[in-house]
Amino acid sequence: MRVLIPSPLRDYTRAAWVEAQGATLGEVLADLDRQYPGIRFRMIDEQDRTRRHMRFFVRGEPIFELSTPLAPNDELLIVQALSGG
Repeated sequence: MRVLIPSPLRDYTRAAWVEAQGATLGEVLADLDRQYPGIRFRMIDEQDRTRRHMRFFVRGEPIFELSTPLAPNDELLIVQALSGG
């Protein structure tokens, strides 16, 4: 599936769009980490929870669970939220 990588993580991929495989969000992120070592840790913490500034979208809907099933023809959009005051 096609995966949109947010600008702050493109140092890993050197591209805005990359390809990854997996039947769930967790598997897709694991495949991204196999291809681009270290990228998963920037999105998922040590307790396997999404870091608070990361968001995942498929078919315009937010995904919150790593076990969420994905179809091979889906596009995964990874968004890094901005914060500040």
